[in-house]
Amino acid sequence: MRGEFVDVAGNRLYYFAAGSRGEGVPVILLHGFPTSSRIWQGVIRDFPEGHRLVVCDLPGYGRSEVGPGPVDCEALAQGVLGLMDDLRIQRAALAGHGLGGGVAQAIAVRAPGRISHLALIDSAAFGHAPTRLARFARLIAPLAKWLPPGLLAGLVQGSVRTGFSDPERHRLSLDTCLQPFTSRAGRDLLVRHLRALPRCPTAGLTPSLAALRIPTAIVWGAEDRFYPVSLAERLRAAIPDATLEVVAGASHFLPEDAPDRVRAAIARLLAR
Repeated sequence: MRGEFVDVAGNRLYYFAAGSRGEGVPVILLHGFPTSSRIWQGVIRDFPEGHRLVVCDLPGYGRSEVGPGPVDCEALAQGVLGLMDDLRIQRAALAGHGLGGGVAQAIAVRAPGRISHLALIDSAAFGHAPTRLARFARLIAPLAKWLPPGLLAGLVQGSVRTGFSDPERHRLSLDTCLQPFTSRAGRDLLVRHLRALPRCPTAGLTPSLAALRIPTAIVWGAEDRFYPVSLAERLRAAIPDATLEVVAGASHFLPEDAPDRVRAAIARLLAR
């Protein structure tokens, strides 16, 4: 694997490439809030050969930087499309988790010709703000700029750790994802992300989902405390010929809770 930075529309984005080039379409993996490309480590391990994997940190997450302006799904989608342009990827499969699923939907709606397959994993959808986390965001965001650097990241960690089936097992992963938010500048960036969460613009994409003609797989943790399984069922009903797999015993951060199941689901999707 190799990591690189690219400049896209004023943002400095980090990505790394994995997998193996072949006849299969490239696969772009998009993480959600408040994680980074790290969340896909278990999924890309032993991924079926023949697919170039591009795993990126969305603008303002992980190692990627972001300029002033919105950090919602639509804005992040433009960053991903810019990355595809820079990497000369004309058409790819998209797999998005959480907020990254909302980004993937925005790209599929705005540029359907560039998406070959769509995997939505415990995804943002229909303008539904993540339960509990959105409530936390509304309460803490107005006060956050007065909090010491690092404290806000700790509060976010306490709020999202219930999204793992075994929080202690994944503590290192979450610590690593939140580390960029522990400086003063990182705290201010985290505030921007928190304020964007309750205003997720995926509701505006809803009327266009029925027009998608892209093979789609929806994969969900049965114990997701942020996005209920009923949201997955709505997505399956809204997108023509979409499939739905619910993973028992898994929570919101499914790529960490059940990476083998996510990898297998994406592989089956790519075979359609």
